[in-house]
Amino acid sequence: MTAFLLTAAYSYLLGSIPFGYILVRTFRGQDVRQTGSGNIGATNVSRTSPRLGALTLTLDALKGLSAVLLTRAIFPNHKGLMFAAALLAIVGHVFPIWLRFQGGKGVATGLGSFAILTPKTVLVTIAIFMLIFLAFRYVSIASILSVALFPLLAWILEPGINSRMVVVMAAASLIIIARHHENIRRVLNHTESRFQWGRT
Repeated sequence: MTAFLLTAAYSYLLGSIPFGYILVRTFRGQDVRQTGSGNIGATNVSRTSPRLGALTLTLDALKGLSAVLLTRAIFPNHKGLMFAAALLAIVGHVFPIWLRFQGGKGVATGLGSFAILTPKTVLVTIAIFMLIFLAFRYVSIASILSVALFPLLAWILEPGINSRMVVVMAAASLIIIARHHENIRRVLNHTESRFQWGRT
């Protein structure tokens, strides 16, 4: 229990670092929550600055990866804790204590979190995302569909994955999809906007 609580604490705190908010505030003097969709993630940051959006995407992924790598370093024989670290990093990103629990949608952090746990699945998921995005130019639809497929793909593609790990991945997917509830509503109402790059 102590190991889990320690893992949960540092994984949540790493995940909760609001890089998108920090970068836009630092380099643009703006609150990213007051522009576009109001989200602190890479997609909304890119509407202000593609460069900052790319940096946000990278840092959001790295914080999830860092939580898992730290867990592997501290508890090398506890793969279940590594999956817990991945989930808690996503929770931290989606519900950061620093921004009154109003964070991003967790896609980049999720991919980073599972990058070394399910590498084949992450690569296939990225490919699926890119294909859907390039075909329709809706980040939300590409995110939702690729994330929804993630647990099933991991079960099929990754050796050593057990049912508990699939449950953790399914929980992560549900959290991310739930954070897209406004996008889902707009898609159903045919009012979802296609992605457009902002200024550099």
